[in-house]
Amino acid sequence: MRDRFESDIGFYYAVGTFTAAIFILALVALAVLSPAGIGTVELGGLVVGFLLFMLVYFVSVTVHQLEEREGL
Repeated sequence: MRDRFESDIGFYYAVGTFTAAIFILALVALAVLSPAGIGTVELGGLVVGFLLFMLVYFVSVTVHQLEEREGL
C-alpha cells in the first residue's frame, strides 16, 4: 500500500477515489435525512456535474502520468 502513495500519480488517484466516495456518501445521507427527498432534476444535475468533474480530473492525472513516462 505504501508503494502506491510514494508516487504523485498514486496519491492523485487515491484522492480522486476518496472524493468520489465522499460524494456518494453525501448523496446517501441527503436521501436518508432529507424529509422531501432528492428531486430527479437536482440529482441528475449533481451527478452529471460531478461525473464531468471526475472525468476531467482523471484525464488530467493520466496525461500527467504520460508526460512523466515520456520524459524518461
